Amino acid sequence: MRDFTTGSETQHILRFATPMLIGDIFQQLYNVVDSIIVGRFIGDKALAAVGASFPVIFVIIALVLGIGIGSTVVISQYFGARNFDMVKRAANTIYIFLLISGVVVTAIGLMASGAIFRMLHLPEELMKPARTYLNIFMLGMVVMFAFNAIASILRGIGDSKTPLYFLLISTLTNVGLVLLFVVKFRWGIAGAAWATVISQVVAFIIALIYLNHSQHMLSINLRTMKFDRQIFRQIVKIGLPTGIQQTMVALGSMAMMGIVNSFGTTVIAAFTVASRLDALIATPIMDFAAALSGFVGQNIGANKVDRVKRGLRSTLKISISFCVVNIAIILIFGHSLMGIFTKSSDVIAIGYQYLLVVSLFYIIFAVMFSINGLLRGVGAAVVPMYITLLSLWIFRIPLAYLLSKTFGMGALGIWWSIPIGWTMGAIAAVAYYRHGSWKNKSLVKVRQQAAD
Repeated sequence: MRDFTTGSETQHILRFATPMLIGDIFQQLYNVVDSIIVGRFIGDKALAAVGASFPVIFVIIALVLGIGIGSTVVISQYFGARNFDMVKRAANTIYIFLLISGVVVTAIGLMASGAIFRMLHLPEELMKPARTYLNIFMLGMVVMFAFNAIASILRGIGDSKTPLYFLLISTLTNVGLVLLFVVKFRWGIAGAAWATVISQVVAFIIALIYLNHSQHMLSINLRTMKFDRQIFRQIVKIGLPTGIQQTMVALGSMAMMGIVNSFGTTVIAAFTVASRLDALIATPIMDFAAALSGFVGQNIGANKVDRVKRGLRSTLKISISFCVVNIAIILIFGHSLMGIFTKSSDVIAIGYQYLLVVSLFYIIFAVMFSINGLLRGVGAAVVPMYITLLSLWIFRIPLAYLLSKTFGMGALGIWWSIPIGWTMGAIAAVAYYRHGSWKNKSLVKVRQQAAD
């Protein structure tokens, strides 16, 4: 547990973000390694099938995981206010919610996978391997949700280091199993999916053992666990907008994937690889924003608005520094990085083109994400939702279609729609922050005043 309400803002954010960053980099590295193994040992068709599956997975789980994010903010605010009984109640409530949701989501995913792929106009040659991968992946949803619940709750009390250890174990297990199943046993794309599911089970079991032996306030006991409706309403108040935002992002990813799919297997494979590298490079930005949310949650709960502002400035300085480094990496090594995944010169060229376009706008992406992180921390999660809708659905997706199809730019038009969407979202985020109404959004303070 860590108290963010005193001490250096920069140090708190760096110390809180670093374990998340390391963990997420390892997670992204797994995705990268997974893509390398699939591309090298199975082929570009399998690589494209895996890439086509991820937006579908994202859509199916986005709403639930978004609500789960709300639990981190609520727990962080109660922890900042030193109300530990409410921290326990909030933890139990999110455990129950995500357990039930995992079962429901699994059923939906298994029943709807084929229809979704057909709706996205996935090439017929990719339909069978994509469905195989997705259906196996969905079998791990219950443990995936349970693990994410534990990680989110620990981060809410200021502990980002312990989830890192769980994630490292999961990632190493994943890499080892995918090498065993795909390279050694030749199980193909099914082997890659089973490796993911088993590694999620391992991570959850270890996390469960840790909670029940070392964190009694957050322990999981099905016999004594109770669902608190009032707290759940608070979680939903913050988490539902985030969940809707995540869902809209996921649907947007599907829409983008549908446009990408229309250009054939080579472009799909290039997009799969480049977006993996893009996600790896953007991970620090997202993790610093997530750390800022936890920092802001405690400080807004303690009514320390000036520390919130200083926290944002620190986050922007750190994130922009990372952006400069990442841009340099892409400009110098981008083509070589693409070549690690595939031998196809066409896939490499198209993917490198994607990286060049989006990397030049990482700083704008960082501004948007950092401010959105602050807004989630204070409880104004509906605003990032609107910003995302603006960025994604008003600009990126329509422009992706218009530039690629109407104006004949092909895949390059899709790539350019991404930074244009970021730019418009960043403008909206800065405008709302400067307005200042976010200062009065704390759920904890509102409740305390009502009680008085």
